[in-house]
Amino acid sequence: MSIPCKHPKVRIVSRHEDSEFVECIECGEVFDSDEFNDMEIEEKTPTVEADDLDEG
Repeated sequence: MSIPCKHPKVRIVSRHEDSEFVECIECGEVFDSDEFNDMEIEEKTPTVEADDLDEG
């Protein structure tokens, strides 16, 4: 089973009006830079499952 790439190194490949697209140098995936920022936030923010919440 392969480990998913965390995109440690990216480069800008295109800019158009309000959009900026980046490419991961490690795996070659291209995505919107806003999407990349969201990925970083998700990695740093612990997720809370519904079962973890106190009901009372």
